Amino acid sequence: MALALVLALSASTASADELSDRKAALDAEQQRVQEQYEYLGEDIAKTVAQLNIYQNEELPAAQTVLADAEGRVTSASAKVGALTDRVALAQETRNTIAAQIAEDEKALDETQKVIGQIASQAYKSGGVPSSLTLLFGADGADSLTDTMGMAGQALRGQNAAVERLTQQSATNVNSEARLAAVEEEISTLKAQAEEALKAEQSARDEAAAEKAKVDDLIASAEALNSELEAQKPVVQAKLSSIQSEQAAVQAEIAERQRIMLEEARRAEEARIAEANRVAAEQAAQNNQPVPPPQTVVPTNPSAFGLQYPVSAPVTSGFGWRPTPAGTIDFSGTGGYLHSGIDFGARCGTPIYAAAAGEVWRSDMGGTEMIGTGNRIVLNHGVIGTSALATNYYHMSSRVVSAGQWVNAGQLIGYVGSTGNSTGCHLHFETMLNGQLVNPSGLL
Repeated sequence: MALALVLALSASTASADELSDRKAALDAEQQRVQEQYEYLGEDIAKTVAQLNIYQNEELPAAQTVLADAEGRVTSASAKVGALTDRVALAQETRNTIAAQIAEDEKALDETQKVIGQIASQAYKSGGVPSSLTLLFGADGADSLTDTMGMAGQALRGQNAAVERLTQQSATNVNSEARLAAVEEEISTLKAQAEEALKAEQSARDEAAAEKAKVDDLIASAEALNSELEAQKPVVQAKLSSIQSEQAAVQAEIAERQRIMLEEARRAEEARIAEANRVAAEQAAQNNQPVPPPQTVVPTNPSAFGLQYPVSAPVTSGFGWRPTPAGTIDFSGTGGYLHSGIDFGARCGTPIYAAAAGEVWRSDMGGTEMIGTGNRIVLNHGVIGTSALATNYYHMSSRVVSAGQWVNAGQLIGYVGSTGNSTGCHLHFETMLNGQLVNPSGLL
């Protein structure tokens, strides 16, 4: 009773540990999904996470176990077939030996009869048979010589019969021994075949159980797919709203940068024209050749010297985000652009200006659940042929206002989870010459 209780408690503990591990794996995958797909709500992210675990972990593992089980069924079935063939062959050998033994016994009986007849005739004739027609087909003996010759032949016939009897007896004994060995082999093979049949049935039962698990996982994955398909319009509408809002902000920044670049280009061209004019006049005054004219030189964006806006690791990079496996197709595009990088900082972590510049925007982006949340846009001006702005999203609060000048490294706000966010982090973007670019290449 105590042992049973211990086993029950152990099984309960193992089951609880397994459930705890599964929950931890699901929580971790859900967090990863939410970091990768900011637009997904918690319920949808959980469904996507569970589907990912099914499709990428549990189902392949179950299919591997099933394949192993089916392999054991095949092996066990082959062993049963081989043993069955060996039993059939052994039984055929047994039947052959038994038939041979029956023939040998018949021959023994006939030889013993012949010996008995020879002995009987010799006894009746006083040791010399008077008639051996049974053995030799003779018609009788007319002289003593003939009689003695026939007696000698009778004795030789008796000796030959005895020798045959001895040989047949030896052969029979050998056949009996072979038969006993074959019978023992048949018994052993049958026992092995029974064990093999049990092993085959056990393997088939295990394979059937694993097949049921695989079928359950496939059914569960299909059910989750159906749930996500039902949520598809909701997610697409949410993403469309987010993209529209972001596009509006980006269009505004791009237009401002276009104007700034155009003004900078004109100013630079005017400066270069004046410099070329002065150089030409000086060359003429000094009676020297006119130097090559100056031209606009492209500027490396690294000249802005961006620094990290927050002390935290990057949890999601810049780039294309494909549709979550087998789920939501975004208006046929199959994904969306993650337009910045995410820093996994706790709420309340200070955010600093990545470079000196003017605060273009400091406001609440979108509604409470949609959009960029509390945001700041900094204009870092134009250096050479490059105009740069940085965007800071999902802030809990802001400490600078639009139109204010900030220095590099100056506090501008704090990390939060406002807008379309499922956890505390900073979404950081860089717009270079009207285009979103990977911030990692500028930091």
